[in-house]
Amino acid sequence: MQTIVLEAPGSFILHDTTAPAKPAPGHALVRVRQVGICGSDLHAYRGSQTFFTYPRIVGHELAVEVLAVGEHEGPPTVAVGDRCAVEPYLNCGQCIACRRGRGNCCVDMQVLGVHLDGGLQEVITVPLGKLHVAPSLSLDQLTLVEPLAIGAHAVRRAEVAPGEWTLVIGAGPIGQAVATFARVAGATVMVMELSDHRLAFCRQRLGLAHTVDAKRDILAQMQALTGGDLPTLVFDATGSPRSMMDAFQWVAHSGKLVLVGHNPAEITFSDPLLHARELTVMGSRNALPEDFAQVIATLEAGAFDPALWISERARPEELAARFPRWLEPESGVIKPVVMMG
Repeated sequence: MQTIVLEAPGSFILHDTTAPAKPAPGHALVRVRQVGICGSDLHAYRGSQTFFTYPRIVGHELAVEVLAVGEHEGPPTVAVGDRCAVEPYLNCGQCIACRRGRGNCCVDMQVLGVHLDGGLQEVITVPLGKLHVAPSLSLDQLTLVEPLAIGAHAVRRAEVAPGEWTLVIGAGPIGQAVATFARVAGATVMVMELSDHRLAFCRQRLGLAHTVDAKRDILAQMQALTGGDLPTLVFDATGSPRSMMDAFQWVAHSGKLVLVGHNPAEITFSDPLLHARELTVMGSRNALPEDFAQVIATLEAGAFDPALWISERARPEELAARFPRWLEPESGVIKPVVMMG
């Protein structure tokens, strides 16, 4: 089978490998149909991804088809032929976070494509409990369920109030997912971004009328939209230390700041600002099964179609040549997808 290995930073190699013969107990053998490329894959290519070792098969935004189901207890949750999204977070089930129902931040978290080999191969095995069957969704929609679930999870953690002025910093796919589900939750959303292309995409394709150009006077733009106030809810989805530190100043008194993007660097903030405004600051990591269920139900209801995010498609043999361009901001790429089969 075709397998794409990131051998070292900047070096994808296409290999012919042997497909697994059958699934282990409690697992399914699945054919990978499509793989979305996300920011963590770009960081891995650059050599700046946290918790990452080489060589590695990347890819965790997966649309798959079930080929075989291993032995398992209880009624089957998937069947041969089912098309599924994959929850790529393999949690231990025993640690303090897992015991509290927070397996998304498991102490011993293993993420497909980061800590373990992921989906840039034609056939893989996946634990049955990590497959989310969605027969009515297209392959494009299934591919985007995981990044959408990250946005849905962040919004659910934030407990958005209807009509609440909400700022999303960063209009990459995760920021767009946060903005989309904040709007689904009833928030009044504005998006801040440096890229003119992404700001235009948010307005014209996502219908997000309130945008803030980060190259201009940010405070003046926000206050013009809100009638003089700052937003009471701010999400930073950039993963940029500078942006994450700056985000504290954009939160209104009594407001919340949710850090969705992450970075291995340290960040600092003004303690007087934090205390004077009595800010609530929280991190948001990965997603939970209920977030995947919410995303699938929202897509099945036709609330929006995320497939318009997909701006590039590549075959396995094209990836090494085309991947470097996807790192260039001026390319205008939103979400690249690799077509595995």
